[in-house]
Amino acid sequence: MTSLVIDARHNGPPGSGNGGWTSGLVAGAVGAVDGLVEITLRKPPPLETALAVTATADGWAVHDPQETLIASVTRRADDIPAVPPVSRTEALAASGRYPGHTDHPFPTCFVCGPQRPDGLRIFPGRLPDGRTAATFLVPTDRSPAVVWAALDCPGGWTVIDRDQAFVLGRYAVAVDALPEPDDECVVVGEPVRREGRKALVRSSLYAPDGNLLARAEATWIAVAG
Repeated sequence: MTSLVIDARHNGPPGSGNGGWTSGLVAGAVGAVDGLVEITLRKPPPLETALAVTATADGWAVHDPQETLIASVTRRADDIPAVPPVSRTEALAASGRYPGHTDHPFPTCFVCGPQRPDGLRIFPGRLPDGRTAATFLVPTDRSPAVVWAALDCPGGWTVIDRDQAFVLGRYAVAVDALPEPDDECVVVGEPVRREGRKALVRSSLYAPDGNLLARAEATWIAVAG
């Protein structure tokens, strides 16, 4: 058994961990940060709480101190398709159209919250074809968890709108290479399909030279009510 703690600054919705950051920590805890696993978030991940990671018959489980199941982890065999890239100029223009600047369900989100000057400040705006794009200034900490976090919200904002908030439900990431600190990368997201409250999305991270760094596939779930 191993354990992990989600720092308070790495929140998504108030009081719980950002789904992408949390999933990256979990992947690291099971030794699979390169994306050989798929993480399903069962409950909002608590902050500043020791979470136990234990092996199960088909993967791993993450529990809080009260033994509530927070996340489950299974191995993933199939590849994740890349979202086609856009230029830095297109990504900057899209970020200027980011709806979360003025209307955000969780404005203090570590990844995409406009009220987080200490966050990743990834502001994915819509492209004409329905995809999203944003630039991403890589912090000094370029850990795999940062990559998992950076790929999270750009996918979600392909389906989030002012009338319907979504949260991350299931997530898988394939990391081909880590970005360099202080690089201005481009991240793009695309919607794949929608079934009831669930939306399947993908996202990809590109280096300044256009090389593909990482790919993600996620299921986002509409918040009831």
